[in-house]
Amino acid sequence: MNAIDLAIRAAAANITLAGVTKAYDAATTVILPMDVELRAGEFTVVLGPSGCGKSTLLQMIAGLERVSGGTIAFGGRQVQDLEPKHRGCAMVFQNYALYPHMSVFDNIAYSLRVSGMAKAERIERVGAVAKMLGLSNYLSRKPGQLSGGQRQRVAIGRAIVREPGVLLFDEPLSNLDAQLRHDMRVELSELHRRIGATTVFVTHDQVEAMTLADRILILNKGRIEQFDTPKAIYHHPASVFVAKFIGAPPMNILPVTGDGAVLRLADGQAVVQSRLTGAYQLGIRPEDILFGGRADGHWLTSALRFREDLGSHAVLAAELAGSTVRIATPFGAEVADHAQLSLHFPASRLHLFDAASGRAIPGAFGAN
Repeated sequence: MNAIDLAIRAAAANITLAGVTKAYDAATTVILPMDVELRAGEFTVVLGPSGCGKSTLLQMIAGLERVSGGTIAFGGRQVQDLEPKHRGCAMVFQNYALYPHMSVFDNIAYSLRVSGMAKAERIERVGAVAKMLGLSNYLSRKPGQLSGGQRQRVAIGRAIVREPGVLLFDEPLSNLDAQLRHDMRVELSELHRRIGATTVFVTHDQVEAMTLADRILILNKGRIEQFDTPKAIYHHPASVFVAKFIGAPPMNILPVTGDGAVLRLADGQAVVQSRLTGAYQLGIRPEDILFGGRADGHWLTSALRFREDLGSHAVLAAELAGSTVRIATPFGAEVADHAQLSLHFPASRLHLFDAASGRAIPGAFGAN
């Protein structure tokens, strides 16, 4: 580790939001009262659809938006009334926000020069950051002479050269092509492991969230749906919203009714044994559905509508009890077009949700 790595790791602070809200007027509340703690040195991804409030939340942490209520603290120090420059955090934007007339060196060094840092120290610190990000050979170039990935690294370098304890990213990869997004995810992950800053990363891309995050905070209409590890969120979604938002294809959700013996689909087919009665929503991941054979348990009759061949596997879309169910098939599985399919939903892979609220009902099928 160099001096910058050590300084950032030492400055990393937990972020505590207590009763934080944001409303623009009486009829427009963007963030509902929120209580959450982001751990020091953790990579937190804030994930959600457009309009859910994730960028507003990030901007309140940064100080670019004022909170309507509640407090924000970095390491126990309340910052909600401080200007951004006094919070000890740095931000990387979606559009890079580089000065086109300045060199890479001057873009990275700008905040240091404004703060009055001596030239020799500026040169040393920018050199260390450039080496860390693979920019040493580009310091004399202008942003217009760089690729999108290189410009993004310059924006990151400009942020970390200040040695912030809190590093904020607002959808930084959305302007890059698919291959470059993959490469930048790897670079960001490696960078975080090295510097250990408390990192908050906003995105609507579930792949970015699942591959980068220590924990994912999923927002829906200004409130937290779930805040947990990627593995926990995928395998134990807290609501129908989370279940359908995470996964490609997403979890299948079907209405079922319990009669005290089994749960049945809308067409009366029995799915699984259960003592529950009443209406529920049943979830199962496409890769967890069994098809084509016979074994113990309930089998469901469905009609194949179409298939998507994706190389490593195929995704089948079948009509089942008036709903479309997607099944992820293993490589090499042969399924005739427009075939009748026999499907089995293993009880250990099922998820049950309340019909009205959409919240998960833990333990409905044992330890799943």
